[in-house]
Amino acid sequence: MTIIDTADPDQVLPTPSHTVGPFYGYALPFPGGEEVAPLGHPDTITVHGRVLDGAGDPLPDALIELWGPRPDGTVPRVDGSLRRDPATGGHLGRNGVEFTGWGRSQTDARGHWYARTLRPGARGRNAPYLGVCVFARGLLVHLFTRIYLPGDDAALAADPLLARVGDRRDTLIAGAEPDGTYRFDIRLQGEGETVFLEFQ
Repeated sequence: MTIIDTADPDQVLPTPSHTVGPFYGYALPFPGGEEVAPLGHPDTITVHGRVLDGAGDPLPDALIELWGPRPDGTVPRVDGSLRRDPATGGHLGRNGVEFTGWGRSQTDARGHWYARTLRPGARGRNAPYLGVCVFARGLLVHLFTRIYLPGDDAALAADPLLARVGDRRDTLIAGAEPDGTYRFDIRLQGEGETVFLEFQ
């Protein structure tokens, strides 16, 4: 977009900057997006945390996408996360049976998010992990990271990515909570910044 000064048509002014979001709460979340595991599945786990900015303040309008394999390490290849009602075009939610391995969770006013999914299985030389994509205000490009689950020290020690990030590896490993859930805070900047990945 170009702005032309009407007082001097030969003078071209710079375009004002545009705000990046927060628009993620409008079209991206869908009913049941955080309920990735089929209802009552015995391998269901809950992963939760907060999205924090560089000052350590929570982001109330971020969106987290998660992908994960089945407990046996295979990648699901089924549709079903975003089913629509053919009559109204509205969301029907998940069918409650198929595991798609994919979900979305919007942060609340305290920057908190959660997802119920299946415990991921190992694939190749990698320790089991959930793939994560973070959308948040101020980000021109979404961020990718991983959530590794604690419990298998040998697999975590042998994971190629965790070996490469050295002493920052703890920013990729969730903490086990007393209630059986896993805590994973995502810090966008500053001290304890989460390791983010670039795919080429």
